[in-house]
Amino acid sequence: MNIFKKAVLKLRTAAAFTAAALLVCSVVVFALPAKTVSADVGQPDIPVPALSDVHCASYCVYDKTTGYIVISMNPEDRIYPASMTKIMTCMLSLEYLDTSAKITVSASALADLDYDSSLMGVLEGEKVKVSELLYGLMLPSGNDAANALGEGCIDAFFQKYPAGGSTMNKDGVNAQYLLDTLKDTQEHILSSRKLEAFAALMNLRADTLGCKGTHFVNACGLPDDNHYTTAYDLTLIMAAASEFEDFNTLISAPSHVFVATNRHKSDAWSYVKNSNYLLYDPWLASKTANGTDSHLSAVIGGKTGTTSQAGKGLTIYTVNENGHELMISICGIPQEYYFYTTMYLASVTAYGNLACWESDPVTRVYGTTGDYRWVNAPASEQPVFDPLINPGDEPGDNIVVTDTPAPTPAEEDDGGEEPEAVPQTSIELFVKQNPVVSGVIGGLMLLIMALNVVLWVRINKIKHAAEINAKKKKGKRK
Repeated sequence: MNIFKKAVLKLRTAAAFTAAALLVCSVVVFALPAKTVSADVGQPDIPVPALSDVHCASYCVYDKTTGYIVISMNPEDRIYPASMTKIMTCMLSLEYLDTSAKITVSASALADLDYDSSLMGVLEGEKVKVSELLYGLMLPSGNDAANALGEGCIDAFFQKYPAGGSTMNKDGVNAQYLLDTLKDTQEHILSSRKLEAFAALMNLRADTLGCKGTHFVNACGLPDDNHYTTAYDLTLIMAAASEFEDFNTLISAPSHVFVATNRHKSDAWSYVKNSNYLLYDPWLASKTANGTDSHLSAVIGGKTGTTSQAGKGLTIYTVNENGHELMISICGIPQEYYFYTTMYLASVTAYGNLACWESDPVTRVYGTTGDYRWVNAPASEQPVFDPLINPGDEPGDNIVVTDTPAPTPAEEDDGGEEPEAVPQTSIELFVKQNPVVSGVIGGLMLLIMALNVVLWVRINKIKHAAEINAKKKKGKRK
């Protein structure tokens, strides 16, 4: 019996130890407070430079709502647009092409793209949706995407507006215009001169928009002495492009993930981000250098452009608190000031919006884009009321607009799924914020519970065996 007592004592000691360990784990989970996170990392307000400290060749702030220039510096001086050319390319592509159609990338679309070219990354023979090419055009600023779209536009133009027909495009011409301008046949243009023909359509549209200082020779913005524009003309082109809802979607997209094609077999073969940094931090343009509220309500988006000849430039679309739509172009930032590009743009944006507000100080737009739209959310999860992305949009009967409207997950179309439960107790918060630690603790608790069961089973077996032995010894004594 001494051996039995010692064995039982050891087992009971082990059981007591495991029970204590189980208690400690429970205390960790149930008693410790949830981890807190502070978002304040001491980011100070950053004043934008004064307009006199902005180093660039020219800038222009054009009020699309009134048709007047708000502020400017050398707005009609000739500059090289670089990839800001793609604003025109994008607009014509949206006009002539079906975004759901596919274009097969040709060898000519990829020819003459030197190592300095920014690229989407498409390959010869690749069949790509127009919508994907448009993202490749506007986010990574792909020259390959620009050429593929330009060629696709010419194919569509000859089909929609044939020479000799009565159907005319927005500029009042049909394919006969290209035949006369290029002094060539339709067959030869379609086989060898599509990009020249597209440049002709670009120049025709620039003339229609009233651009007096613009001439394009390519779809992408590669340097050429005969490829030029002005800051004012760029704002006119941006104003016209902003009439396309899909254009505003493209320029406001922070990022895009490309889908699989016949040449890129897997989805997400490339991930790209918007190079207009003011889109991410519009607050930079919320005040002027002396701290005056600029009354900027939203930066919808825009297009950057950079070459060694052109310097850096951006053309963007913004909305003022008074509801006016402002097109802002800043051009020719020298290479030694590239690091200040976003702050220079923020300065011109702030002063332009302030001047616009002072001419019409009436609040018509509340809040900013962020109040209405969840960045990168799919269409099914977008709010139904978004006047900044879609000017003129009106709230429905079930939406109450306040000075600071902000949608909640419950207000969104969640596809019928239940919203994610919000943790309320300290246990739930601990598990939510410490999933790895919680998993380890949970595993230990299960192990300890299993060991306890095993130990108690062994104790009962030993006790039962001891009782049997005792009965046997008792019977022998009799």
